Amino acid sequence: MGHPLVISGKALVGEDLALRSVDIVIEQGVITAVEETSSTPDIWICPALFNAHTHLGDTVAMDCATGGNLAGLVTPPNGLKHRLLAAASHKELVSGMRATIGGMITRGTAGCVDFREGGAEGVAALKEAAYQQPFRCIIFGRDGGELEGDGLGISSARDVPDLERVVARAKQQKKPVAFHAGERDADDIDAALAYDPDFIIHGTHATRTQLRECAERQIPVIICPRSNWTLGVTRTPDHPPVSLMLDLGCRVFLGTDNTMFVQPDMLAEMAFLNTVYHTEPADAVGMAVGGSSLYGSPFFISVGAQANFFTIDPQYSNMRFSKNPVESIVKRAFSIVIGTNVFNS
Repeated sequence: MGHPLVISGKALVGEDLALRSVDIVIEQGVITAVEETSSTPDIWICPALFNAHTHLGDTVAMDCATGGNLAGLVTPPNGLKHRLLAAASHKELVSGMRATIGGMITRGTAGCVDFREGGAEGVAALKEAAYQQPFRCIIFGRDGGELEGDGLGISSARDVPDLERVVARAKQQKKPVAFHAGERDADDIDAALAYDPDFIIHGTHATRTQLRECAERQIPVIICPRSNWTLGVTRTPDHPPVSLMLDLGCRVFLGTDNTMFVQPDMLAEMAFLNTVYHTEPADAVGMAVGGSSLYGSPFFISVGAQANFFTIDPQYSNMRFSKNPVESIVKRAFSIVIGTNVFNS
């Protein structure tokens, strides 16, 4: 057994992300102690980020279109992205997803929930891309891929003609089920909620009644603000209604959606969320980390948790003048090179 690893600095500790000067002791990938100390280097330690909604396969369609409507671009089975995915070779698909995962790791993200097209072969391609990377990849497949992956990912309740059979089969296999819902309007949210999903993605146009139901039933909502703006399904900070979601007690997590349009950089997503939706910095970090609790142990820094965090050395940028590291991580870390990753996903 090797010697314990000790990382010292100002860390965002626990689910409340309290900023404390600590020594973090790690043994065999597990945090065994978080010890307060009066003397630490001026290093910031942030829990690893978790991207709660991605389409990593869309890497092969990156920036192929700058216009078009939602249906024409991403709706199965004949949306532009689906045609490009079908035309991509296995090698190209795996190479693209591996490159994107590598980029996410360098930006402090240690895991994601991915909606994987292409059936069982598509799921196998993502498993190959993620193999031996320090990255927790939860795969929601479709077209049969849900039986090979971790769960079933539905594009929308209105897109799948045999939806009841598909969902019933997944539930019989004890697979979690998730829906895109409320992205372009609220009309498919009630249908999604009727299937008792494990979570929904977007909720961009969710009503107060629908969100109250999500809160009461503890159905998490994954929001993807930059994607919503890029695809033109919102032009106002009222959609998604982030403040209302939080006020009603919804569990809200953050994702980036299609790599086709948006780089899966959670630091950039937090900055956008704070700037456009005026989300409090601690809430933004909580949303960007909290998705890790969906399947597996959360990435929050606490005794007994797997060690999943990254460091920032503010001395290498103007961030050394910061009076509020949590706010600076949310507003400014997207523009700097982050330091050491300690990932044991």
